[in-house]
Order: sequence, then C-alpha cells, then structure tokens
Amino acid sequence: MTFVVGENCIKCKFTDCVEVCPVDCFYEGPNFLVIHPDECIDCALCEPECPANAIYADDELPEDQREFLALNAELAQIWPNITLRKDPPPDAEEWKGKPGKRDLLER
Repeated sequence: MTFVVGENCIKCKFTDCVEVCPVDCFYEGPNFLVIHPDECIDCALCEPECPANAIYADDELPEDQREFLALNAELAQIWPNITLRKDPPPDAEEWKGKPGKRDLLER
C-alpha cells in the first residue's frame, strides 16, 4: 500500500503534509504535490495534515481518481523533492474542495 495525492491538491498545494513525512517522499510540481509510491512507508501521518483532504490510501482512492496513482508515480520521477512546509498559493482557499481540476494540473 501507498498513499496518493489526488485531485483536491491541484491549485491548492498546501504543504503541511511534507513536514510530517518521516521518509521525505513528497515531490513538488508547479501547482500539485505527489507522493513517490516506492518511498512511502504507509505511516499515514500525512493524510490528516492535508487541509484539502487530498491524500488517500491507495485502496481508498475514489474510483474517479484512480489515474492519480499512476500520475503520482510518474511525476515523482521528474519533480524535485520537497521536505519543508511553504506558504500555499495566495488563492489556495478559493480552489480548496472545487471538483473538476484535473485539466488544470501543470507539469
């Protein structure tokens, strides 16, 4: 099992989750975070820290977000590692919880 960052993170990109990760398995893109599935130890510390409720155990990932499992694995290979909390984008609260953001993901 691994944890997966889902659609709710797009354009919110709160980074509260990265500071609690004991193995530094988060990677940062322009407007989204991902978890490297081969580095995640399934500790579940990140899930409750996400203000956007964007982190799921892979077996609890909503059916309409199954593609994010492969997307996290793919993007973790190319994006830089992030280990420290940063301020979220200025409009993060406006995007929090909005559905249908998949097409807004920047690579």
